[in-house]
Amino acid sequence: MYSIVDFYQTIHHKFPDISKKADLLFMNDWGQFLPEYAYSWFEKLAYALNSEMKNGVSFLVHKPLFDFLNDILQNANDEIKACIDVAFTENLFWQLPEDKSSLYWIHLPESIKCLYLAFHGRPPI
Repeated sequence: MYSIVDFYQTIHHKFPDISKKADLLFMNDWGQFLPEYAYSWFEKLAYALNSEMKNGVSFLVHKPLFDFLNDILQNANDEIKACIDVAFTENLFWQLPEDKSSLYWIHLPESIKCLYLAFHGRPPI
């Protein structure tokens, strides 16, 4: 794959609804998006998904995004893999109760589960 900024733009194009939610979280903390803050935006994408989980939004709504991330991980360059790992996956499920986390965890692609487990050492449930 390409650069982090290209990846950011692709996510916006393919997944506009959750991207808008991540944009709002990003703007509250950082202001207008600048390319050098792309990693931070992917952290906010994880937080936006955490909010969706907390509010009971079905995994099926975001399954295409997780499938896309899984596909990207298969062929991505090191920069994109690190972004998904460090900025996104490490912040996924942050401070969520088990009953909310479990509804997503059981359906996550294995590649994302592996990244999560490598960092946290245990599942969020």
